[in-house]
This record gives sequence, C-alpha cells and structure tokens, in this order.
Amino acid sequence: MRYGLIAGSSRFPVLALETARQLGHEVVVIALKDNAPPEVEQLGASCHWISIAELGKLIEILHREKITEVIMAGQVKHTSLFSSLKPDWRLFKLLMSLPTRNTDSLIGGVRAELEKEGIRLGDSTVLLKPLLAPEGVIGKRKLDDDERKDIDYGRRVANALAGFDIGQSVAVSERACVAVEAMEGTDAMLRRAASLVNGRGLRLIKVSKRRQHLQFDVPVAGPDTIRTMAETGTTALAVDAGRTLLLDKEEMLELAARHGIAVAGYAPEEE
Repeated sequence: MRYGLIAGSSRFPVLALETARQLGHEVVVIALKDNAPPEVEQLGASCHWISIAELGKLIEILHREKITEVIMAGQVKHTSLFSSLKPDWRLFKLLMSLPTRNTDSLIGGVRAELEKEGIRLGDSTVLLKPLLAPEGVIGKRKLDDDERKDIDYGRRVANALAGFDIGQSVAVSERACVAVEAMEGTDAMLRRAASLVNGRGLRLIKVSKRRQHLQFDVPVAGPDTIRTMAETGTTALAVDAGRTLLLDKEEMLELAARHGIAVAGYAPEEE
C-alpha cells in the first residue's frame, strides 16, 4: 500500500509509521512544523516538512508524490490558529469561507479541499486498532463509588459540550465541573483544575465528540497523561471505548498502577 500521512503531535504518528513499516507499506510523511516529533523523518518513504498554514503546499506535495489517500495522525496544537504564521492563499480562502474556526470546521474544510483534488481522507487509527480503548476496567484498579459518581456526572457534562467543539476533556471533583478543556490542552487544564480544588481529588473525562468517524482529532491518552494526573491529584481517567487511543499502553497502565490511578472505558454516547 502507498498513501500519505500528515503527522501532528504526540507519539501517535510515530507508532502509526512504525506499524506501517512492519506491514511493508510505503508512506509519504507530511510533517507539521512545531507539532510533529522529529522521529517521523526516518520512518517514511519520504518526508516533507510544512507549516500548518501551507494548505496549497500540502496539496502540491500530495499530487507530486501521486498520493490519492492520506491519513492524519496526531493532534494539531489548537493555539496554532493564533500563531504568527500567515496562511497561504488557499488556506486564507478556506478560512474566509468558514462560519466558525473550531477544529471540526477547520479540518472538515481541509478535508473538502482535499476531496476536490481527488485525495481521500482515511481513518486515522487504521494502523493502531489494537490501541483503541476497550470498554470496562482498563488496568489493575477499579473505580470506587465516588469516582464512578464523578465520572457519570462528568460524562454528561462533556457530552453536552461536545457539540460545540470546545475541547475533548473535563475535570470533575465532588460532582462539580472544575475545568473544561479548550485550546490549552488536557495537561494545562488539569494543572488549572488542581489549583482550584485545594487538594481534593480530580477525575479526568475524555469524550470523542459523538463523532462516528475517526478521520481526525482522535482523543489520545498515554504515559504523559498519567504523569500529569499523578502530579495534579487526578485519581481516575474515563475514556470513550473504541474511539480513544491509548498510546504506549503497557507503560501507561504500569504507571497508572504505580500511582493508584483507575482507568475505564465507556460506551460512547451517540447523537
């Protein structure tokens, strides 16, 4: 197989490319500057570095490499929307046509532009299906009653907010929503929440925005998530089963066990 991979942040693109190499796939990497880890450069058949503002250059590269299918692996820092980068003409026209500039709207617009050029955007988890979270207890410790109540409440809040495409996570303590993730990301949200609860335990809830597809912006958790949870007194993590990637899963669950953190997968809420 031959296809393109747009590499964003986290270990997601590295793991996807390692799997592709094991399967003998030929992957052309388009690495996003200030997002993609440097390791991606050595893992593809070829690698092109572009900025998030260069939509025209992305399409030009895909045509030159004769790529008709591409996947997005890894998240794009939402704060890039407010960076000093100037969009190229093609991205500028796209931005001017969008009613809102949240993640779904922006990447959905990019998907439409790619489709106009005969390039299909595929399932971003196609190479990492075994890393999707299962339903039920994940790891060694079960949720206690207080954690379960907080998570049940937090999932209602997170799923209600999902339609607004604000963020994927909320932090809850004692059946109160302490913080909602926005552009700052999960780690920053947890640190902000910890500063507000005076040492009371937090729970982290991630949802998949009621989205059926897995083409982009897939929720992820990994060892770094657990480290931040331990730092901030967050005792439990709840994720959408089948729609959340658990990166470096063995290390992640080992860290969770060491810090007494419970991890659980829940059936995603549908529209």
